[in-house]
Amino acid sequence: MITGAHAIIYSRNAEADRGFLRDILKFPHVDAGHGWLIFGLPPAEVAVHPSDGDEGHELFLMCDDIGTVTLSLQEHGIECSALHQERWGILTHVSLPGGGKLGIYQPSHPRPGKGAVRAKAAAARGKAAAGRGKAAASRVRRSKRRRASR
Repeated sequence: MITGAHAIIYSRNAEADRGFLRDILKFPHVDAGHGWLIFGLPPAEVAVHPSDGDEGHELFLMCDDIGTVTLSLQEHGIECSALHQERWGILTHVSLPGGGKLGIYQPSHPRPGKGAVRAKAAAARGKAAAGRGKAAASRVRRSKRRRASR
């Protein structure tokens, strides 16, 4: 019986990316020895997508309010791409300290074990959050300009 899953993020600066997961995202962790941190993740799901090319794997984190998450990350100096509405949710990509990108999205698709009520509520929140996310991004830009002009 499968008891869990282990995702790997390959990094050019593993220590900085571990710090991001530990200090910014505040994921619980254990030291497996010699500073090798293994992080606990929130509940996860897996999907299988067709591919015509090389097979690969991706990791996306999910959230309930993408606007709040991106604002919080930007306040920590973490670069986030512009919010992008997809058929399945609202997406941003975060620049990891090691140079990689990590997708974070607010799902509008049904979630396993969460039921149709949660999916409908997420879709409604998604439309509202897209507007809040743009407003939050604008506030962060204004704040950066004010700090730069001092």
